[in-house]
Amino acid sequence: MELELKLESELSAFVAVTVVAISVFMAVAKLKDDNVVQQMQYAQVAAVDSWNEYQAEKIKMHLDENDAAALALGSAAGNGNAAAVAAERRRLAGKIAHYQQESDALQKKARGDDALYIRLNFRHDQFDMADALCSIAIALAAVASLANHRALLFASWGAGACGVFMGVAAMAGWSIHPEWLASLLS
Repeated sequence: MELELKLESELSAFVAVTVVAISVFMAVAKLKDDNVVQQMQYAQVAAVDSWNEYQAEKIKMHLDENDAAALALGSAAGNGNAAAVAAERRRLAGKIAHYQQESDALQKKARGDDALYIRLNFRHDQFDMADALCSIAIALAAVASLANHRALLFASWGAGACGVFMGVAAMAGWSIHPEWLASLLS
C-alpha cells in the first residue's frame, strides 16, 4: 500500500512538472505567435492598399492612353491647333510614363507584402502545430495522472517534445513545416 502510494505520488509529481513546463512554453509561444499575427495583419493591409493604388494608377494611365489616342485621331483628321495638340500629347505621354513607373513600383511593393504574408503565415502554422501538440501533451499528462498510467505520461512527453520542437522552429525561423499536419489543422 505504501509503495503504491509512493509510485502514484511520484507519477503525480512528473505530471505536475510536465504540465507546468509545457504551459510556460505555450505562454511564451503564444506571445510570439500573437506578434506574428499582428505582422500578418499589417502585411495583408499593406498588400491590399498597394494593390488598390496599383489599380488606380493603371486606370489613370488607361484613361490618359485613351485621351492620347483620341487626340491622335482628332489631329489626324485635321481638327485643332497642331502646336496645342503636340503639347497635349507630350503632357499625356509624360503622365503615362509616370503612371507606368508608379504602377510598376506599386506592383513590386504589393508582391513583396504578399510574400511577407505567406512567410509569416508559414510561421503562424508552426505555432499552431506547436499549440496543438502541447495541448495534446497536457491532456495526456492529465489522463496519465487520473489513470495512474506511466505509458500515457511517456506519450505526453513525446507529444510535448514535438510541440516544443515546432515552437522553437517557429521562433528560430526554421523551415520545418509538416504539410500533412498543417492541412489537418487548417
